[in-house]
Amino acid sequence: MDYECQKEVIEMLTPRQELILKAIVEEFIKTAEPVGSKLLVEKYNLDYSSATIRNEMNYLESVDLLEKTHTSSGRVPSTQGYRYYVEHLMEPAEIPEERYEMQAHLDNSVPIEDVIQKSCEILSNMTNLTSVVLGPDANKQTLAHIRLFPLDSNSAVAVFITDRGHTENKTFRFEDQITVEDIQTCTNILNDRLVGTPISDIVEKMNELKPILAHSVKKHEALFNAFMQAFVKFASDNVYYSGASNMLYQPEFADIEKMRTIMKMLEDSKLWRSLGNNDNRLKLTTSNDKNQLVWFDDMAVVSSKFYMGDEEGRLMIVGPSRMDYNRIVNALDFAAEFIEQQFKKRIK
Repeated sequence: MDYECQKEVIEMLTPRQELILKAIVEEFIKTAEPVGSKLLVEKYNLDYSSATIRNEMNYLESVDLLEKTHTSSGRVPSTQGYRYYVEHLMEPAEIPEERYEMQAHLDNSVPIEDVIQKSCEILSNMTNLTSVVLGPDANKQTLAHIRLFPLDSNSAVAVFITDRGHTENKTFRFEDQITVEDIQTCTNILNDRLVGTPISDIVEKMNELKPILAHSVKKHEALFNAFMQAFVKFASDNVYYSGASNMLYQPEFADIEKMRTIMKMLEDSKLWRSLGNNDNRLKLTTSNDKNQLVWFDDMAVVSSKFYMGDEEGRLMIVGPSRMDYNRIVNALDFAAEFIEQQFKKRIK
């Protein structure tokens, strides 16, 4: 049954049906085991007979909110059931652990990119799921400056900075033939010729500069390749993953082919950027208009937007449909707000 066609029926759920659905969803999230009427009576102290609960479970199954497994008389939530739970039954959750972790590990001296990545890691560690962060799209920015910082006699760091304050680092480790002076000369040429260039055009412009570098720098080939690699990385989608291996411990993904599909998806940055725009997948917006949930197959993606000035990023948690939506939605809300607060502190 199409979800839109279900709305009239679903909106007529009785308080008892909602109570039973909520209990089944939350029990299945905890245990990954089908839920039966006897368990609901004993564990949730529902003031109804097993026969009454079974009748209500049959009704919830008939409107596609529950599914019956082949191996048990119990029920599990369907995708539509999870959606109804998130839209109508989920209650706010306190997340003091995430709040403490982020505030304890990050301060105003940390670059905003580190704040974003650390937030992603904390979310992954505390949910035991995979987290994804889509940073602001660097291709919409222009190169503002390249700065060189010698580390010692054999290495230096070049920092690329955009007009929006986004940065990317490239560490150079060189042999005796390549000197800090050569790298500085190369950096000066690139600053003279590339500042103000859109990030998406820099690789093409670099190829035009190759003859100039060859004339001015002895070991120009090695330096050209190193800077080119850095710019290619800079121009690519700014996507960061944490906890990809957590998928291995979810019973829903025990099948090796399914796991391969998921790992391939995690490598496709374009998929994550287009995820919220695909009308063929189930989506909803929660009470916070920055949040979105997308379900497909046995996987769910919960996301929350954050803004750095007029640039938009997105934090995501990826896992099985059987995830603790209550805690995850609230954790993402806090993480997104935390990133925005930290960004504002850094531009004052």
